[in-house]
Amino acid sequence: MKKQFLLLSTIVLSTLAMAQTTPAFGIKAGVTSSTMKGEAVNSLNGLIDYTNDAITSHSRTGFFAGANVSIPVSEAISVEPGVYYAQKGYELRGELNLKNAEFIGANAKAQLQSHYIDIPVVLKANVGGLQVFAGPQVSYLAKADLRTTAGVLGFNVFNRTMDATEQLNRWDAGITGGIGYQFNNGFNINASYDHGLSKADANKNFEAYNRAFKVGVGFQF
Repeated sequence: MKKQFLLLSTIVLSTLAMAQTTPAFGIKAGVTSSTMKGEAVNSLNGLIDYTNDAITSHSRTGFFAGANVSIPVSEAISVEPGVYYAQKGYELRGELNLKNAEFIGANAKAQLQSHYIDIPVVLKANVGGLQVFAGPQVSYLAKADLRTTAGVLGFNVFNRTMDATEQLNRWDAGITGGIGYQFNNGFNINASYDHGLSKADANKNFEAYNRAFKVGVGFQF
């Protein structure tokens, strides 16, 4: 992972050397919808001590926020490194029907709440305000919590949160890309997709990878 971080640093420094105009700083924030692909269910089941036969996987909604610097290399092309805090993870839901009491449903939910620091370096094309961007991204897991809940007849009968940070891979290398539009006053809107390439499980026993959609707004100074 240190090699990927060194590569990103080299790209930024090389771009600064080639920059034709003064870099522009920006901020960005928005909503994330994240999940895991691959053996995600097995990965989360490995963190909890119970499961059932009716489990479905769902995305987790969170938010992201951070800053970036746009380094022009031509009139329409720029390189944009950034640092963002992003909430990721996913959720499993299951229903346990009690024998001889089918009218009682115990809805169980396990949500992996991951907190990442994303460091992307994207190549961005800007044509008349329309922006298209893509590039590598390195992410560091600051903390991860596993919250498990269960309810019966609308009442919450089980609620537990445990630290799952050590069960997950601290570093994630991936790619990100998306589209956006920037107005003349510097305000912009954007949508992107993060595709993790490193196994999320710390022991690398499961083929589980981070995936996230991001929709946000920003301002370039």
